[in-house]
Amino acid sequence: MIYVMSDFHGEYDKYIGMLEQIDFNDNDTLYVLGDVIDRGSGGIRILQDMMLRANVVPLIGNHELMAVNCLNLLNQEITEDLINSFDSEKIDSLSSWFLNEGMITLKEFKKLAAQERQDIIDYLKEFRLYETLKIKDRKFILVHAGLGDEPKALDDYDINELIWQRPDFERKLFEDPNIYIVIGHTPTPLLSGKAEIYYHNNYIAIDCGAVFEGGRLACLCLDTMTEYYI
Repeated sequence: MIYVMSDFHGEYDKYIGMLEQIDFNDNDTLYVLGDVIDRGSGGIRILQDMMLRANVVPLIGNHELMAVNCLNLLNQEITEDLINSFDSEKIDSLSSWFLNEGMITLKEFKKLAAQERQDIIDYLKEFRLYETLKIKDRKFILVHAGLGDEPKALDDYDINELIWQRPDFERKLFEDPNIYIVIGHTPTPLLSGKAEIYYHNNYIAIDCGAVFEGGRLACLCLDTMTEYYI
């Protein structure tokens, strides 16, 4: 079976609980649509588990993009020369990540041995921007945030459109009813008032606010369109 999940935000117990609920095994494939880390305290543990599973395919979210830029910088020995090299761009990157609760991830990261830290950085650099799947008569486009304001070739999108820009859910990007855009990033309670998967026009939004009060972690099986929650 093929599954999609998104926006764990450090909720390690929910992540493990969901794998148990769907009976995830070597014959399955799980696509994770980004924002594994930050806000919750178990993001690094989730990454370490994902790294061990060849059948887990990670896509990058805005939190991973912020983190990998900052962790590369902060994984060096802090010297006067390093501090002097902090220009406005680097300071802005750090400020943005910390404002988005990246300090929680950094504290967890700093507890790791040197090789474990480098393994995490290398793994984050492998995250994909998007994925396309054909399952039966349906085509699924998997991406963290959306496809910007208009349809175009996937390689023509700017990374910020794919991982930061929230879509206009009232705008139907494709006339073909069998093309679906599966996204995270926007918590569904903000869309429908409910912590459940949200379907509208071409969109399937699966970030059900796992890290927030009243939120849940959602998982969708793309073969059967069965929904799972924890």
